[in-house]
Amino acid sequence: MSNMSEDIQYAGSDTRPPMLDRTDFESWQQRIRLYCLGKDNGENIMKSINEGPFQMGTLAETLAEETEGALQQGPVRARVFTDLSAQEKERYKADIRAINILLQGIPKDIYSLINHYTDDAKDIWDNVKMILEGSELTKDDRESQLYDEFKHFRQIKGETIHGYYVRFTKLINDMRNIKMTMPTVYYSS
Repeated sequence: MSNMSEDIQYAGSDTRPPMLDRTDFESWQQRIRLYCLGKDNGENIMKSINEGPFQMGTLAETLAEETEGALQQGPVRARVFTDLSAQEKERYKADIRAINILLQGIPKDIYSLINHYTDDAKDIWDNVKMILEGSELTKDDRESQLYDEFKHFRQIKGETIHGYYVRFTKLINDMRNIKMTMPTVYYSS
C-alpha cells in the first residue's frame, strides 16, 4: 500500500523539485523538466541544463574618442554581472537556479558521486544521467524486471481497489518510460 510520502514524491511540489528515485530515472527526468519549465525564467533554466552555463565573455572599455571620431579602446577585461544586459542577467540567474533545482532533487548518495561538478547544471545533469541510465545491459535488466512484475501482478491482500489501480498505473508508466514493448499474445480457443 502506498503511503503519503510516496504520493508526494510522485506528485511533486511547486516549492520543492521532485526528488530522484534511483529506480525511476526516466520519470524523474520528465518531472524535473516540467518543474523547471513551470518556474519563472523556465526556458533559460532548461537552456542551462541542456546547453551549459551562460558565458560572460570579455569587454574592451572605451577610453576616449579620438579627434577624428574613432574610439580609443582600452584593455580587454572579463565582463562582470553589472556589464550584462537585462536579458543576459536573466540567463545568468537561470544558471544558478538550474544548479539549485538539480542539487535539491538528487539524494545525498548521488550528490557525493558528482559533488565536483556542482558549478555547472549541464555537468550535473549529464553525470546523474550517466550514473542512472546505465548501459544497455542495465536497461535490459530493468525491462526484464518490469515484465516479470507485470506477469505476476496481483492484488495484495487488504489492498483497496484504488491502491491496486495506482500500483498498476505506475507499472504501466514505468514500462512506457523505457519504451518497453509487450509481445502480442494470441489465445486459441
